[in-house]
Amino acid sequence: MGIVKISEELHDELRKASSVMSRSINSQAEFWIRIGMLAELHPQLSFNQLVADLMKSADVNLANVTQVKEMADE
Repeated sequence: MGIVKISEELHDELRKASSVMSRSINSQAEFWIRIGMLAELHPQLSFNQLVADLMKSADVNLANVTQVKEMADE
């Protein structure tokens, strides 16, 4: 693991975003970095498409996730 120096302002935004997303500050930074790298490599894809591809590569069954949400909405 390495250390990356960032501005205080960006660190504050990471801290706030990490609390909303229930991630550690490091996990939030890693997520943003991963999405940014993927966006640079695949500029034709939207954020939602990138996340869907990450979910698929992790073998997350999106149909099951959708069914759980629908059950919660009832």
